Amino acid sequence: MEAISEIKRVTPVRRLRVTILGLILAALIAGVWVWRNPSGATEAKKKTSEPTPVITAVINQQNVPVQLAANGTVSAQQTVAVRPQLSAMISAVHIREGQFVRKGEPLFTLDARTEDANVRRTEGQLAKSRADLRNAERNLERQRELFRQGFISQAALDVAENQVDALRAQLTVDEATAQANRIARGFSEITAPISGRSGAISVYQGSLVQPNDALVSITQIDPINVSFTLPEREFIPLQQAFAKGEVLVTVELNGPQKQTRTGRLIFIDNTVDTASGTIRLKAEFPNADRHLWPGMFVMVSLAPQTLIHALTVPVQAVQNGPEGKFLYVLDETGKVKPFSVEVRLVQEGFAVVEGKAITSGMHVVAEGAQNLRPGSAVTEASSIKTGAGPAGRNSG
Repeated sequence: MEAISEIKRVTPVRRLRVTILGLILAALIAGVWVWRNPSGATEAKKKTSEPTPVITAVINQQNVPVQLAANGTVSAQQTVAVRPQLSAMISAVHIREGQFVRKGEPLFTLDARTEDANVRRTEGQLAKSRADLRNAERNLERQRELFRQGFISQAALDVAENQVDALRAQLTVDEATAQANRIARGFSEITAPISGRSGAISVYQGSLVQPNDALVSITQIDPINVSFTLPEREFIPLQQAFAKGEVLVTVELNGPQKQTRTGRLIFIDNTVDTASGTIRLKAEFPNADRHLWPGMFVMVSLAPQTLIHALTVPVQAVQNGPEGKFLYVLDETGKVKPFSVEVRLVQEGFAVVEGKAITSGMHVVAEGAQNLRPGSAVTEASSIKTGAGPAGRNSG
């Protein structure tokens, strides 16, 4: 037992001695290496003092249109369902399905023989009423002459005057009846109420139609509307721009060739959708080439406001730190210094920044900032031209 205890006491001492010897040996090896390679340490020290190559950009000042973007849906300004106002048989169909028609162009002709007969009957009655009235007026003149000479009484004269008044009233009724029959006769010629494209035709020659039967629908194609929504925070700038004048809106069509169309804002809804927090808008576009079609999805962009004398930098130049966003600005000695900024807008790869200490013309680090610390020496490998693009996305 005593031998075992003695072994346990000796073992930790031996381990400590071995460790110390190993450290001494490592130090000796390192010293020999430095003695034989004095240039290695010098080279490492030199590397730490060399400037870091970076890509820089210049802070630019310019007017930046605040571009808003949204998904839009093309919709027709109006769609009219053509319906007959008579119960009659179709005697002719003048259009084809999918045909473009102009306002007033004939679409259908109904059998109007009954209406023609009614027009002739009422016009005959109207002619008779006019003749009766003229005869009664001549008779009234004779009665007035006889009354002045004392040959007839006042009562006889009143009868003649009442007859003229009754015939004049009857003539008015007959004229209205004739006018109504002529209007009914006109209903047999169905013309296009608007210019547009016709849809499917549900009747044919010989079909019996009733009032309110849909014969065809016509959709206005030119001009055409695009409906879209924007966040409610954009309402005030939109309203102010809309009140000042025309707000231009651009749409981009989906397809192999990116085609764009420019129109104008025509409608801002009077309420905000409480479920989505958006406001509904509508723009009007000329569509003579018919490339915009109802139901089509398009990308909408507009710039209701412009930031005057805004400072812009490449978006990658904006760094995130524990105290917020900042820029690494180069000073006269070639060293970098952080400047706190606020990002107001990001679009087209550029950021609009605001800060008390930044001004136009400053050189900032655009790429390579991950290797820098405040006060680091840098060298400009190349420079990026700054400038806000004509379109973009609102960062808000």
